[in-house]
Amino acid sequence: MKTVAIAGTFDSKSLEFGYLQEIIQSLGLKTFMIHTGVFESNLPTDVSNEEIAGVVGADIKEIAANKDRAMATDVLSRGLEKLLPKLYAEGKFDGVISCGGSGGTSLVTPGMRALPIGVPKVMVSTVAAGDVSMYVGTSDIFMYPSIVDVAGLNSISTKIFTNAALAIAGMIKFEVNKVLEKKPLIAASMFGVTTPCVNQAREYLEQQGYEVLIFHATGTGGKAMEGLIKDGYIEGVFDITTTEWCDELMGGNMAAGDKRLEAAALSHIPQVVSVGALDMVNFGPIATVPGKYNGRNFYKHNPTVTLMRTTVDENRQLGLAIAEKLNMCKAKAALLLPLQGVSMIDAPGQPFYGPEEDAMLFKTLKENITNPLVEIIEVDANINNIEFSTAAAQKLVELLQEKNR
Repeated sequence: MKTVAIAGTFDSKSLEFGYLQEIIQSLGLKTFMIHTGVFESNLPTDVSNEEIAGVVGADIKEIAANKDRAMATDVLSRGLEKLLPKLYAEGKFDGVISCGGSGGTSLVTPGMRALPIGVPKVMVSTVAAGDVSMYVGTSDIFMYPSIVDVAGLNSISTKIFTNAALAIAGMIKFEVNKVLEKKPLIAASMFGVTTPCVNQAREYLEQQGYEVLIFHATGTGGKAMEGLIKDGYIEGVFDITTTEWCDELMGGNMAAGDKRLEAAALSHIPQVVSVGALDMVNFGPIATVPGKYNGRNFYKHNPTVTLMRTTVDENRQLGLAIAEKLNMCKAKAALLLPLQGVSMIDAPGQPFYGPEEDAMLFKTLKENITNPLVEIIEVDANINNIEFSTAAAQKLVELLQEKNR
């Protein structure tokens, strides 16, 4: 019989979690109860809050006596983050569900994020209809809006809890036996203005027997790609679109953090990197662009996205940042430079055409990459030309074959 872990604050929300348990058990599944509250549980538990706190060397009774809610949340969140994947690896449960407000959501979701991709994870939350990136991260948590507060049982909450229980039960009980042919995985980064390049390369790589996972370089996409690389899913990296560094350095809204470009470098994974869309910083509607950028070259991509052309000095900064990451490479890698433009709109007659800006970027990269494992290849073409995409894809195949000899 399959088992659902129910994780939550059984001291303050025992009625709600008891209802969830009842529904799940009525569907023919076992439950595994994990108490994440500060005080004594009002439900029978399989894992106590004392055990969770102990994982990180804390005493939950002492914390409860001090009535320090912030410390309790921090301790229990960190403890569950370590304990939940361990319990899953021991076969204690097949999927996990929880419910709560912002506090309960922030308490349980770190543990959910620590579980492997594919393990069913359902979070019924009051904050599920807003920006959930801080809770979901790069995982596959199913965030379910609670509609009303998670505070008692009523005609709305019971329907929501029932549907959530049915969702986790369906994920766990039903299995598809169709098996896809397993191929080596390649991670590729893409933006709208580098789509032709990546699609052309994907076609070539698939012909060579690889499966290509494409990540949209919108901040979340870059983080997800880095996470999968770090977790060992990826054999090779086609990181053509490094535009998230523009947002990281210039304050755009699609940054992927200062660890972007590190996972492959530190994991001995062959990679081909380029400078796709380093001509642009991403903002929301034009009114949201910081005042310090008044007078810059802007391009209205659509009503909700405003692009700003990077300057010569900003391209120098970008070159230094990317060079620093590539100097970390522990396996052979290649940096390909498209001498005729780094995006679809960095070309003659296009709004972001900038030979001086690109020249500074290329110059900075060539002068500051000192790692002998990184080969710099110049291609006299725009990044979206078939000559460039083919050269980049062929180089990655070459690096992969060399590693596997």
